[in-house]
Amino acid sequence: MSEINCNRTKDESNIFDENVIDDEKNEAKLLFHQYQKSAESGYEVAMFNLAIYYENGKGTEKNLEKSLYWYQKAAEKDHIKAMYNLAICYENGEETEKNLEKAFYWYQKAAENDNEVAMLNLAKCYKNGKGTEKNLEKAFYWYQKAAEKDCIKAIFNLIICYENGEGTEKNLEKAFYWYQKAAENGNKDAMNNLAIYYENGKGTEKNSKNAFYWYQKAAEKDCIKAMFNLIVCYENGEGTEKDLEKAFYWYQKAAENGNKDAMNNLAIYYENGKGVEKNLEKAFCWYQKAAENGNKVAMNNLAICYENGKGTEKNLEKAFYWYQKAAENGNEAAINNLAVCYENGKGTEKNLERASYWYQKAAENGNEVAMNNLAICYENGKGTDLAKAFYWFQKAAEKDCIRAMFNLAMCYENGKGTEKNLEKSFYWYQQAALNGNEVAMNNLAICYNNGNGTEKNLEKAFYWYQKAAIKDCIKAMFNLAICYENGKGTEKNLEKSFY
Repeated sequence: MSEINCNRTKDESNIFDENVIDDEKNEAKLLFHQYQKSAESGYEVAMFNLAIYYENGKGTEKNLEKSLYWYQKAAEKDHIKAMYNLAICYENGEETEKNLEKAFYWYQKAAENDNEVAMLNLAKCYKNGKGTEKNLEKAFYWYQKAAEKDCIKAIFNLIICYENGEGTEKNLEKAFYWYQKAAENGNKDAMNNLAIYYENGKGTEKNSKNAFYWYQKAAEKDCIKAMFNLIVCYENGEGTEKDLEKAFYWYQKAAENGNKDAMNNLAIYYENGKGVEKNLEKAFCWYQKAAENGNKVAMNNLAICYENGKGTEKNLEKAFYWYQKAAENGNEAAINNLAVCYENGKGTEKNLERASYWYQKAAENGNEVAMNNLAICYENGKGTDLAKAFYWFQKAAEKDCIRAMFNLAMCYENGKGTEKNLEKSFYWYQQAALNGNEVAMNNLAICYNNGNGTEKNLEKAFYWYQKAAIKDCIKAMFNLAICYENGKGTEKNLEKSFY
C-alpha cells in the first residue's frame, strides 16, 4: 500500500481554504433565499432570520433598512426575539431614527412575553425615564421579574434597589439573599459582595469565616477586588490565620493579572521581606512595572529606588524623572520630593522658584512635610515673608510634623511672624520633645531651667537634658554636665559631669 502524502503546499492550502469559504458563502446565499421565500409566505421565524442576514450581510448585501423591516414584521407576528431586537434598533438609532418611545413599547411587549433581557431593559427605561415616565416601583418590579429568571445584571440592579430603597423599602436581608443566589450560581462579583456583607454584618450576622470563604471563592475565579480583600484577611488574620506568605501569593496573582496596585504592593513585600525573602532587585522590577502602568505611588517608590540605589544603580536623573511623573499625576509625597530635587539640584539644575512652586502644591494638598519645607522657603528665601512662614509651620505642626512643631516653637519664642509667646513656645517644644526631637528636648529643658513659659523646675530640666543627651544632642550633653557639676535637678556628681 503506497503512503498517502498529506503535506500540501502553501498554494494548495490556500485553494482548500478558499473552497471552504466559497462553500460557506454558497450555503449562506441558499439559506438567505429560503428565509426570504418563507418570510414572504408569512413565517415569522424566517422573517427574524432574514432580518439577521440583512443586518450582518450574510448571503446578501448588508441592508439595515430591510433588516429593520423584517424585524418589525416578525415582531408584529409575536416573535419575541424580534421584538427585543427591534427595541434595540429604536433605542440606539440603528437602521432607523432613534425613538425611545417605540423602544420602550417593544421592550414591554418582549418582557410581557417572558424575555428576561427585555425585562431588564424595560426596568432601566422605567428607572431612567427613557421613552416613558420615570417610575421606580415599576423598575423594581421588572428587575425582580428578570432576576427570578437568573438574569445576573437584573440581580445586581435589584440588589441596588433593596440597598438604597429605590422603588421598594430598603431591605438588606433581601439584598443579602440575592447576592447569595448569584454567588451560588458562580458569579464572582456577587461572591465578593456577599463576603463584604458577611464581613460587615449587613443583612446577616457578622461572620468573618464566611467572609473569608467567599473572598477566596471569588479570588479563585480571578476577581481582582476579592484578591485584595482576601489579602487583607491573610494580613490581619480575619476569618483565617494570619499568613503573609499567602498574602504575598495573592498579590503576585493579582499583579500577574495586570493589576497595577497589586504590582506596587508586591514590590513593597519584596522590599521589606514580607511573606517572601527580601529582594530589592525584584522590588525595583515590580515598582517599575507598576509605574509604567500608571500607578502614581509606584512612580514615587521607583524614584526612591533610583535616588538611593535600591535594587538598581543610583541614578538621580531617573529619580528626578519619576518624581516628576508622580508629581504630575498628583502624588503628594512625590510633589514634595520633586521640590527637594529642585531645592538641592538633585538630578536636575537647582531652581528655588520651582522648589517653592512644588512645595506650595504639596502643602495645599495637605502634605505636612511640604508645609514645613514651604515655611522654610518663606523664612530663608528671596522676598522673606515671616508671617507666611509662621502660617505654614503652624499648619504642619497641627498635622503632627515634628520638625514643624520645633520650628513653630522657635517662632513663638523669638516672635518671628507672630507675637512672642513663651507659653505657646513651651507647648510646642514639649510636643516635639514627646515625639522624639532631641533639640526640642534640650530647649524644653532650658524652658524648665529658666521658667520660660512654665514654672521653673530643675528636676524636669535635668530629665529632658538627660533624654536629649542620650539621643546625642551635643548642647544637651554640655547642659547635663553642668547639672551634675552644680547639683541642679539632681545630686552633684563630678564623675558623671566629667563623663
